Amino acid sequence: MKPHHFLRDDDLTPAEQAEILDLAAKLKADRHGYPALAGPKSVAVVFEKPSTRTRLSFDIGIAELGGHPVLLDAQSTQLGRGESIGDTAKVLSRYVSAIVIRTFGDDRIAELASHATVPVVNALTDGWHPCQLLADLQTVAEHRPLKGTHLAYVGDAAFNMGNSTVIACSLAGMHVRIGAPEGYQPAPDVLARAAEINAATGGSVLVTNDPVAAVTGAHVVSTDAWISMGMADSAQRFGDLGRYQLNAELLAHAADDAIVLHCLPAHRGEEITDEVMDGPQSRVFEQAENRLHAQKALLAWLLKEAA
Repeated sequence: MKPHHFLRDDDLTPAEQAEILDLAAKLKADRHGYPALAGPKSVAVVFEKPSTRTRLSFDIGIAELGGHPVLLDAQSTQLGRGESIGDTAKVLSRYVSAIVIRTFGDDRIAELASHATVPVVNALTDGWHPCQLLADLQTVAEHRPLKGTHLAYVGDAAFNMGNSTVIACSLAGMHVRIGAPEGYQPAPDVLARAAEINAATGGSVLVTNDPVAAVTGAHVVSTDAWISMGMADSAQRFGDLGRYQLNAELLAHAADDAIVLHCLPAHRGEEITDEVMDGPQSRVFEQAENRLHAQKALLAWLLKEAA
């Protein structure tokens, strides 16, 4: 039987996503009460990109599940000397119960998964950031029911966070409004996939180049850095995205009880102001904590499926 991988958000059905989020809430309430990796079972966590929250949350989370985290920096392994990722997958599958990887192109994680005989988890690629969205959804669910919630995402939505926001929120039956200029909007194939999902879940996606229209009445307002890992610092980007800054003036158009999300790290004063990030509507640091609980739930669920 092929293992159940989590390479992008829609590798889960809406029901599976809801099941994992329910488990995440239980694990948050009782951090050591679900030893799914007792033995201990080992999980390889491979980093080909820098990390803070992903490294910490998987390391600690695997340990809290009763397992043994094996953290591998690609530069210090044979991956850094050119060993194929397929061969690496075959070897790791003989040692560990799951493989988590933070890498570059989606073709790379797809190759890893095609050769792995244990579940593979996407801890961030150029195209997707599905573990982050599980944490985002857990954070929203702590505030209000997911189905029917309006979430506005403002700024650069043409990369992993935009893609995962559109798909994961559609799976949850949410109404997503992307506020981004042309050239910074999700790709047509991502929007087409979201439309397929929303036909079943009752959610929706609206893309607009008007940040005020995106945010007006929203229950959740989310953003991310304008300059991501591997991008050159570009004056063009700042010029294009300047009016999409999440500041108090823009946030005032959202619902009175709206919450603010940012997946971190933040470039304060660029995509988000201190006033908003440190303000009473911010749930940014609760969101960061929920990476731990959501990922623990995901690993526990994947290993149960593999049993």
